[in-house]
Amino acid sequence: MLRTEGLRLAYPGRTLVEGLSIGFQPGDVWAVLGRNGSGKSTLLHALAALRTPQAGRVMLGDDVVENVPKRALARQIGVLLQDESRDFWGSVRDYVLLGRYPHARSPFGWSAEDEHIAQGEIEAMHLQGFGDRPFATLSGGERQRARAAALFTQRPDVYLLDEPLQHLDLPHQVAVLERLAHEARNRGAVVVMVLHDLLFATRYCHRFLLLFGAGRHVVGRAEDVLTGDNLRDLYGFPLVPVEIGGERLFLPERLSGEGPHV
Repeated sequence: MLRTEGLRLAYPGRTLVEGLSIGFQPGDVWAVLGRNGSGKSTLLHALAALRTPQAGRVMLGDDVVENVPKRALARQIGVLLQDESRDFWGSVRDYVLLGRYPHARSPFGWSAEDEHIAQGEIEAMHLQGFGDRPFATLSGGERQRARAAALFTQRPDVYLLDEPLQHLDLPHQVAVLERLAHEARNRGAVVVMVLHDLLFATRYCHRFLLLFGAGRHVVGRAEDVLTGDNLRDLYGFPLVPVEIGGERLFLPERLSGEGPHV
């Protein structure tokens, strides 16, 4: 469905990703892990055709992703970036309905189906009663839930999400992750998430891309790539594996008295 072939991403004097070749298959839930500045967001931008790679290419089916017409691309790929202006003019309902734009059948208004889908996602993100409220008045967490609702309203085949849990409290973090898992499991969607919470990554993701910076990367399943050595190299910080309920999780090691460790 979506794949990279020999991808190189760089800034002047600095290589982020080098020779990356990955196939993102239907039903996969991926976590992209790495320190700040390792190229995670840059990679997501390239996958979404928002950035041109220095070498290699991103393919959507048989097409180079940059060559796919934008509206057709939006029917297949949905993107949730870190930052987005809060200066949207309309209501929460108006904002969520923007997710239906790639599917709109008429330039003169939304169909009853569009309205029904948007309302369902507003409710699923626990925004009942917020539909007529100006989007600009929402708190950070409420705005993030509205952004998630718009993305789910879009119904893409590929979800690309850059820190989708930011601003969310614990119940809504779980709600978003459960919904993404549902999309992968029941619709065969591809989910690729940049995450900083290793606990959620190990619980919800099947496959992992570790970006170490300077072009180095590791790709694979949790049992193969989430090792103490890899994670220490990845974060520059020691983590300790623990077994809880049959799951292997990683906790930061205590560094009492040693001061900052960055």
